[in-house]
Amino acid sequence: MRDDDGDGDGDQAVLGPDIKVAYWHHLHTSLDFEKQKTKTRKIKRIGLSSSSSMSSLSHFLVVFLFFISSVVCQVEEFISLDCGGTSNYTDRSTGIAWIPDRNYMNYGQPVGVINPNGNLVQYQRRRDFPIDNKKYCYTLATQERRRYLVRATFQYGNLKNEETYPQFQLYLDATQWFTVSILDASRIYVKEMIIRAPSDSIDVCICCATTGSPFISTLELRPLNLSMYATDYEDNFFLDVAARLNFGAPSEDSIRYPDDPYDRIWQSDLIKRPNYLVGVAPGTERINTSKNVNTKTREYPPVKVMQTAVVGTKGVLSYRLNLDNFPANARAYAYFAEIEDLRANETRKFKLSQPIMPDYNNAVVNIAENANGSYTLYEPSYMNVTLQFVLSFSFARTRDSTRGPLLNAMEICRYLRIAPKTDGHDLIVANALRLMSAESIWTNEGDPCVPTPWEWVTCSLTTPPRITKILLSRKNVTGEIPSELNNMEALTELWLDGNSLVGPLPDISNLINLKIVHIENNRLNGSLPSYLSSLPSLQELYIQNNSFTGEIPSGLLNGKIIFHYGDNPQLHKEAQDKKHFKLILGISIGVLVILSLLFVGSLLLMRNRLRKTFQQQKSDSKGGSKLSSTKPSNAYSINRGDHLKDERIAYYITLSELEEATQNFSKKIGKGSFGSVYYGKMKDGKEVAVKIMADLSSQGQFVTEVLLYYMHGNQHDVNNYIPTSYISSYLYFKRHDQRNNANQKQLDWLARLCIAEDAAKVGYLDPEYYANQQLTEKSDVYSFGVVLLELISGRKPISVEDYGPEMNIVHWARSLIRKGDVISIIDPFLLGNVKIESIWRIAEVAIQCVEQHGASRPRMQEVILAIQDAVKIEKGTDSNQKQASSSSKAQSSRKTLLTSFLEIESPDLSNDCLVPSAR
Repeated sequence: MRDDDGDGDGDQAVLGPDIKVAYWHHLHTSLDFEKQKTKTRKIKRIGLSSSSSMSSLSHFLVVFLFFISSVVCQVEEFISLDCGGTSNYTDRSTGIAWIPDRNYMNYGQPVGVINPNGNLVQYQRRRDFPIDNKKYCYTLATQERRRYLVRATFQYGNLKNEETYPQFQLYLDATQWFTVSILDASRIYVKEMIIRAPSDSIDVCICCATTGSPFISTLELRPLNLSMYATDYEDNFFLDVAARLNFGAPSEDSIRYPDDPYDRIWQSDLIKRPNYLVGVAPGTERINTSKNVNTKTREYPPVKVMQTAVVGTKGVLSYRLNLDNFPANARAYAYFAEIEDLRANETRKFKLSQPIMPDYNNAVVNIAENANGSYTLYEPSYMNVTLQFVLSFSFARTRDSTRGPLLNAMEICRYLRIAPKTDGHDLIVANALRLMSAESIWTNEGDPCVPTPWEWVTCSLTTPPRITKILLSRKNVTGEIPSELNNMEALTELWLDGNSLVGPLPDISNLINLKIVHIENNRLNGSLPSYLSSLPSLQELYIQNNSFTGEIPSGLLNGKIIFHYGDNPQLHKEAQDKKHFKLILGISIGVLVILSLLFVGSLLLMRNRLRKTFQQQKSDSKGGSKLSSTKPSNAYSINRGDHLKDERIAYYITLSELEEATQNFSKKIGKGSFGSVYYGKMKDGKEVAVKIMADLSSQGQFVTEVLLYYMHGNQHDVNNYIPTSYISSYLYFKRHDQRNNANQKQLDWLARLCIAEDAAKVGYLDPEYYANQQLTEKSDVYSFGVVLLELISGRKPISVEDYGPEMNIVHWARSLIRKGDVISIIDPFLLGNVKIESIWRIAEVAIQCVEQHGASRPRMQEVILAIQDAVKIEKGTDSNQKQASSSSKAQSSRKTLLTSFLEIESPDLSNDCLVPSAR
């Protein structure tokens, strides 16, 4: 939820639990006297009795109204399309505003539904689409990288004479989401997907009918909190919601908005459906409470769902249900809240008993202990588990428990691999040409290539797909040919003839695969570029009946290319005598250039010889050692970037000088690539850090490293030493002393990211990585995670003032981040001056770095990628680099941030699929 105060927590954390209950109660009640008394009692429970002061009441009303406004802002971000509807209206049961889909879809036919489900207005009509090979797509605006719930529903109604129940495909962008098969006319088929938006819009598409006419009833988009449903795999997988169950529900009615501010649909466990929650164990009873349940956890489930549950009074809870599109890898969440008042000598402990998952049966659920008390939610999870089509699960009481197992709710999502869309460069040109035509290609068919190509393009079978042909002959295309055409490297044929195109031919010099070009019978003008004859694959070029001017490049007239250029009155062949002049001039210039290069080369050679002689004499006079392959241990260099700012060059200093500066290398301050680093102080007072090559085996890499930094002008090997107090003086400040803050120098977020990236690349990389590409040590990763938390928060790692005597920055930050509250850990200096998603990227990897077990921490290479991602997000360049970043992250193998039910390792993505594992 994006809320007004920007804290990203949906404003639930700022309110006491009873205020939330009072608010939800307010939404569901009229001016009935008895219900008003109930609300009054709830107000009293938070301390607003009749003896309370007017100021307390005023404070409550301010907070109360603020919360109402935040929920209103949330619902204003909802997109709710009544497909085939005719007017705007508000659903009385939910308060959600619905609009007809006519501004989103110009194709298909609105159809009245016979015997619709209940009295819901949004199911009175549907939109039917033609039975053809086209895709019909709704484009919904999104914020890139924000998470959303996308929901499509389908209710057909009764069949008419000779009709057949439809079966067709549902797509989200290029990803096949679901095969819609209607088997029950009265049933509302609901499909939900949780995504992190890949761009500023998404397409939901209907296509590929096998029987009947494809249709849709409603389409909805719901924004989520920044941290909700976060997984390590969201660059490569969507979350297809398979089940979201409310156990102990009082009726068959589902729970959604406003009880759930994010409008998730929680289905009742009482719904009668074949193979839906069967196999219920004897002794299963339904319980409920009117007390508030604290649900301020990662996923923020609605309080109303957590106020009901089922319990196994005979020690067992068991169920069986079908999961569509399974077997598959899944993210499974269980929601437990103790809503019975247990006596002091009573306990509730139980285990999951699942025959197909024997490795997962050891974890004991103790709700009161795990959730830190009764009426508080505990939400353990399997972040990656393989489930079959038929899911059979049971919870069994442990021997030392006095009460049977309890279950409030369950949520299961299938990992659905994101199919690659058409290459972004090709997509830009295809959409531009589509909008330049007045013909039928205006149809919004989503992706140009997947799952079926547009009728006027041909695509490759590569990943991602590339457009190889554009066939737009005589399609009334107007305007200038898009300059982005030059980025379509896979293009082999371009047919734009018989249109009303104007302007010059754009640069197409990069189109090395282009074979056939038809641009005749347009109004193009300008000269023909000479590179046309050099395109390696060009076979046919048709430009006749345009307004091109100037000379024809000679290479187009040598007979190797079929070239038609008639009816261009001002286009002519090149004169013969001018060719000879150009040839002579070219030879003369070439000879002059060669002579000049030889002269300059001679001067440089002489200068280098003189410099070597001078350096040898200087080294001998000071008693220094020469740098040679036989004495690598005496090889020391210094970049004089700060000593002599106008001379950014490396030079040699003697071993004796370094020994004196470092007091015989007595103070070791770190270990970098291929050697240890020591503190030193030169005669001129400059503090330096000196690196010594570890052994002869590292000599090649060591020299390469020196050369790399020398070429880039960076300080290296003998560096200016910056004490930790220098950075900390910019980073830490007394948050309670406002007088000091005004003049306090502070590092902005990009500067901190640069520090983090630089540190992650010399001081924290395992030296063995360069030799064998294998990182083995994780101790430095933990320390670096602490550094990242310091950079985010501007706080010290250990501070009684900040965290109390029992906590440190890791404990403090972990508890907040896992609740989805990153705002509370951000350095106040950064608030308002940083993109929150950039902070989230660093916060997530920082928490992974400080995992208790080294095997659960990421590799430093992955940390560097995360930092680079954060820099791109902050600079606003992430969308341009996303494809490269995503392919790198696909190889990552790190543990999820979210609280795990068991220690389940991250999957192997190397074979293009999720492979579950456990330890």
